[in-house]
Amino acid sequence: MNVLRGIKWQYALIALLALAAVAVGVVRPQPVSAATGDPAKKKPGATALIKQNPPPTLFTDADIATIGKEATDQRKKADALFAHWKAAHGTARDDKAFAAWAAQQVPPPPSAKERTAELRQDQQLAKTRTAAGKKAATWLELYGKKDIWKLYLHDQRELIPAAQGTAEKAALKAALKLAKTISDQLAAKDKQPAPFVLDPTLRPEKHIKPGAKGPDSYPSRHATRSAAAVTFLSALSPHRAADYEWMRAEVLYSRLYMAGHVTSDLTAGTLLGDLIGDYELTVSGH
Repeated sequence: MNVLRGIKWQYALIALLALAAVAVGVVRPQPVSAATGDPAKKKPGATALIKQNPPPTLFTDADIATIGKEATDQRKKADALFAHWKAAHGTARDDKAFAAWAAQQVPPPPSAKERTAELRQDQQLAKTRTAAGKKAATWLELYGKKDIWKLYLHDQRELIPAAQGTAEKAALKAALKLAKTISDQLAAKDKQPAPFVLDPTLRPEKHIKPGAKGPDSYPSRHATRSAAAVTFLSALSPHRAADYEWMRAEVLYSRLYMAGHVTSDLTAGTLLGDLIGDYELTVSGH
């Protein structure tokens, strides 16, 4: 599979642009880094990264259906909760106050007994892993926090005025940054070990030492950032919402598949991300 759903690579155009760049480079000197003497290098963006490494065949709709529904179910809860924030604070930006409030809306982590019960799902999935599944999960883990969502926004920006696109890019970046900040803070506070720490046989290549405490996995950072992005992008382009929700489900399922999280990590992260998406849409005027 060489496309994200709804996004097509224009390989012929890319090739022509590459040839043109080479031709220009022949007659125009390349910028040089004063520190190293090497041609100046710009860190590749999300579009370039995924063009360099297109997605493999991802998980089937049947695979992702359950976690996809559980993620979707968080949206109504988030919207109802956010209505209280908006009634009290209006549309003014106050990231610090919002972060403290949003963290309080996330349910406490499950008990050790409940988490052990959830762990069984990861253990069963581990028995079904294939080389193709691992490849899909690795790709989704690598790009699912932010690059996929930046790429989807880039696709939208091709159809709108440049100034509007720039504002939307800044707003998505702010939402993803806030999602990382709050989920990192909550994970450090709740200190819920990842499934592969609870059962090192799930990821033997990680060489987990007995008694290891981290990494902390409640709420899921992938889930939080994905949900913030899906909420934001879906408001900008409602007709594409199903594609965004599909990709979110792919990302979430990959985290179960490779024992990075249990379901409650993902639903808590989705609720938090939906709140952040609602907030960013409101304060940025989108």
